[in-house]
Amino acid sequence: MLFAREAPKDDLVIRGARVVDPGQGLDAMVDVRVDGGTIAQIASDVDVNGHRVVDALGLVLAPAFVDPHVHLRTPGREDEEDIASGTRAAAAGGFCAILAMPNTDPVVDSTAVLGALVEAARAQAGSELTEMAELADAGAAAFSDDGVPVASAGLMRRALQYSGVTGRRLALHCEEPSLSRGGQMHEGPVSAELGFAGYPSVAESLMVERDLSLAAYEGRPLHLLHLSAHESVEALAAAQARGVEATAEVTPHHLCLTDEAVRSLDPNLKMNPPLRAEADRAALVDGLRNGNICAIASDHAPHARHEKEVPFEAAPFGVTGLETAFSALYTHLVEPGLLPLETLLDRMSAGPARAYGLGPPRIAVGAPANLVLVDPNASWRVKEESFRTRGSSARRSARRSA
Repeated sequence: MLFAREAPKDDLVIRGARVVDPGQGLDAMVDVRVDGGTIAQIASDVDVNGHRVVDALGLVLAPAFVDPHVHLRTPGREDEEDIASGTRAAAAGGFCAILAMPNTDPVVDSTAVLGALVEAARAQAGSELTEMAELADAGAAAFSDDGVPVASAGLMRRALQYSGVTGRRLALHCEEPSLSRGGQMHEGPVSAELGFAGYPSVAESLMVERDLSLAAYEGRPLHLLHLSAHESVEALAAAQARGVEATAEVTPHHLCLTDEAVRSLDPNLKMNPPLRAEADRAALVDGLRNGNICAIASDHAPHARHEKEVPFEAAPFGVTGLETAFSALYTHLVEPGLLPLETLLDRMSAGPARAYGLGPPRIAVGAPANLVLVDPNASWRVKEESFRTRGSSARRSARRSA
């Protein structure tokens, strides 16, 4: 389901910023005037016209971000997150729209549950197909098996066929449960040293290859969720070269960290898929840079404090990231020169929107003022008490602010 945060209906002028919109070919020091929440003028010296002026000298003005993979825990676990806290966290991280995953309690697989969520927003499990057409009519942006991967190839094929009726694509959590079951972290030298059961990368890449093959056979598009393994990136690139209409996303934690971080035994570093080896991380960065991976997704998955404050092997999978995504990626990828700022901005905004057939945020006259101001020179330390999310698992070190 798509949750979009409406731009404030302010009249304002953003003055002196470096305005960057890769999709519009825009990178210039210009002013932007906003009339009633709509971009009205872009020029080197716009008419103030009585508007509030925002001094943005030294800042970067960009299209606001779109997160295609967020767990709001609503309905069922509002103690972990709800629509209000989740969207506040998203806005704090620079996001104007998020796609909420359906693996809640109850699962968002009926128009009644989806309708209730829509009404709530306005006010403030892998064994059978849902009624996709009805859900699409009710506002579903895509259909996902996230949290409960589809083990049956026959069922996945039927899902691909049925999705063609709705005009929505499938967003797939690629995991072979018989290979990943019981795994606590990436299977490799670190898991062997720590004595943790391993979750092998082939558990992901095997299903990536299966689903890409089915998509090719049926001639249907699909979106691959949270890729983590270099074999998955290679399979995606090969399928795209054959003409398969496949898109994919990667998370900040898989781009910034490896399984070496698990040596700390911090349960906040336990997620599905797990942090993998340096070769996998490098392949993900390469895929993001060359465009085979078009989107960055936080996979924001909050948990209650008592659930995470247990030994690593007893903790649930999941880490929050809405409020730290841009900052962590700027620190670990842009500053060291691994990724241009323009590419990062595209993969956090237009890329996810295009993957789901949504109109991307843009800086253009007449467009809604879905904008984010970034200070590339500011430093801040991540502290739990400053978060808007209810989750307590966002303790990764990050600097730079959005």
